[in-house]
Amino acid sequence: MTEKLDTIIIGGGQAGLSLSYLLTQQGREHLVLEKAGRAGEAWRWRWDSFTFVTPNWAIRLPGGNYQGDNPDGYMPRDEIIGMFEAYVTRHGLPVRYGVAVKAVKRTETGYTVEADGTTWEAANVVVATGSFQKPKSPSFSANIAKDVLQIHSGEYRNPSALPPGAVLIIGSGQSGCQIAEELYQSGRKVFLSVGSAGRAPRRYRGKDVFWWLDKSGFFDRTLDKLPSPKARFAGNPQASGTRGGHPINLHQFARDGVTLLGRVQGADDHRIALAPNLKEALGKVDEFEVNLLKMIDGFIAKSGLDAPKEEAPQLRDGYETEVITELDLRAAGVSSIIWAMGYTFDFSLVQLPIFDDDGYPVQQRGVTDYPGLYFLGLHWLHTAKSTLLLGVGEDAAYVAEHIATRGQ
Repeated sequence: MTEKLDTIIIGGGQAGLSLSYLLTQQGREHLVLEKAGRAGEAWRWRWDSFTFVTPNWAIRLPGGNYQGDNPDGYMPRDEIIGMFEAYVTRHGLPVRYGVAVKAVKRTETGYTVEADGTTWEAANVVVATGSFQKPKSPSFSANIAKDVLQIHSGEYRNPSALPPGAVLIIGSGQSGCQIAEELYQSGRKVFLSVGSAGRAPRRYRGKDVFWWLDKSGFFDRTLDKLPSPKARFAGNPQASGTRGGHPINLHQFARDGVTLLGRVQGADDHRIALAPNLKEALGKVDEFEVNLLKMIDGFIAKSGLDAPKEEAPQLRDGYETEVITELDLRAAGVSSIIWAMGYTFDFSLVQLPIFDDDGYPVQQRGVTDYPGLYFLGLHWLHTAKSTLLLGVGEDAAYVAEHIATRGQ
């Protein structure tokens, strides 16, 4: 069966829904194809205690800005899901669930979008599947003993869902740190392999740090401001929105009994090989916060704002940790490993030569060199906030206007 439409949006997450709202306002015929069976699916597989790390006031979807009575709070998982469900219903967005797109191909007049049993012909196709297609874990994970449970951070739900015993978490970005904190505060022994993600305070000089980053233009930085294109894939700074929002600090983790480890290099049965780079990694985490606060201080001084001066806590406990180069899982009582290394992207459904050496689509703010083919909701699509609820709507508006102009 073949259907013809003006525009097909692949992916019903925040990017695809934002664009759908704008096209609906234009009265433009379109359809959103979502492989999941319901709205907000990307948030349903977050752990039970998950909250946004960004404050509620930063929810700025087109036609869906936060209107609640707790703008400085951090929305919990179930409310996040409800927000997206309501967004689709309230605006009557044309989302078709349970459709897994297999291929996008170019034709003489536009594109075909192929799924099981149905093919769509469209003048415009917008790929809004995000950057999180495949959970990331190293190939040597297959060498770990079978009696050790291995899951990705996306599969973690709560401490009681894991078998009794200690837990090794590999990756110290936002997910890894929040899960580690929940586990050790529940009484579990936790080992945490430290990665490259930096640290940000929850509040600084009287404001949520996200407020400062927004006002200072930090999130408006474009790709050319990064040291290299690969830097766009760096993990988000350590922070948490749970319990009303609080800072995450690896030195505090060490003080509380978490065993910090260097980078995991390999595995053989119950033995995990570790790089002796723990203190170097901690230094980079600390340096990130120092530079971030210097930037905020500079913005405050330049803007002449009245904000009380503040000194960030100077914890050093992690540097006193013994550097371990091998962890015996059996001797340490580790029964579970959580891979919190993020995700890789996969855009292989688009069967056109439009990708760079990293497999990332070549585009300018979502517009490719193929007329009518767009991407939306990707890391640094245009700015640092392109994947955030704070900024995805701006990119969606740009793409919507481009589609409208092209159709004239």
